[in-house]
Amino acid sequence: MLADQGVSFLLRRPSSPGMRRQPLRFKFSWSPRGALLSQFNSASYLQDGKVVEISNQDLMAQAQPYHVADGIPEPELGPVSGVLQHPEAETVVRGSLRYEGNPSFVAALIKLGWLDTQPRAWLEKESGGLTLREVLGRIISAHGVDEESDYASYSLTDRRSLVARIDELCSFSDNVERERIISGLRWIGLFSEKPATLRGNPLDTLCAELERLLSFQPGERDLVMLQHKFVIQWEDGRKETRTSTLELLGDLDGYSAMAKSVGVTCGIATQLLLDGEPALNRPGVLAPYTTGICNPIRNKLEEEGIKLVEKSL
Repeated sequence: MLADQGVSFLLRRPSSPGMRRQPLRFKFSWSPRGALLSQFNSASYLQDGKVVEISNQDLMAQAQPYHVADGIPEPELGPVSGVLQHPEAETVVRGSLRYEGNPSFVAALIKLGWLDTQPRAWLEKESGGLTLREVLGRIISAHGVDEESDYASYSLTDRRSLVARIDELCSFSDNVERERIISGLRWIGLFSEKPATLRGNPLDTLCAELERLLSFQPGERDLVMLQHKFVIQWEDGRKETRTSTLELLGDLDGYSAMAKSVGVTCGIATQLLLDGEPALNRPGVLAPYTTGICNPIRNKLEEEGIKLVEKSL
């Protein structure tokens, strides 16, 4: 058996259909900072036998349609390729899925400087007195004002000046995307006179707003979907596509699907170690890359209702 292709994508999203009506098309059950920075990594994947490298600045622009979502490659091609134990594979991709439109909106936030984590003295809590619109203007240098300029010397009363600067910094695929992203920035409140919650740098200042707007509310739950797809070539020349798929809903007012899929798995592995499971009781650092380690964990996970369904297409 030869593995010609190995593709793995993970989708974690709110289960509410209303997510398509807000700009990020995403909600946070954990740190918005961590979630956004995960979309600001460099990435690599193997395509038709060639390694493709993508910088963190360009990652969101490389998102590709995958069914009803956008697929984004993730880092660490080397370890993932080795895990397959099939060096003959021509294509190896591990990625995340986002609602369609999320990558282009995050790309705009990157271009505008909102994912910058460098400390800014004027964004310290002690500075105070800045509105979100003023913070946006200063970050993107609207009106040609740099960070050292005195705020008393200029005004941002003309919203068109902010939009004109956004047009200079961002590249939109069409006018529809442009209007959607600018409307999304307005929805977050970045054009408003609302006092900004200053947190020392642009990213954390933005996250203060996202925590308020996009946290899970009572009665909402998340959905995790994970799919591995392998294209296999057998010795007689025939090809077969196999998929292994997980669909898991979070509990209403209980554990999220992400918490269950990660936390329960870690808990089971720990218990098996304590119970003396032979495959886990060996010296050194062990990774779940063999059936000896994985099968006992998978069997216990199925008892908890966490199961991947395998199909041959």
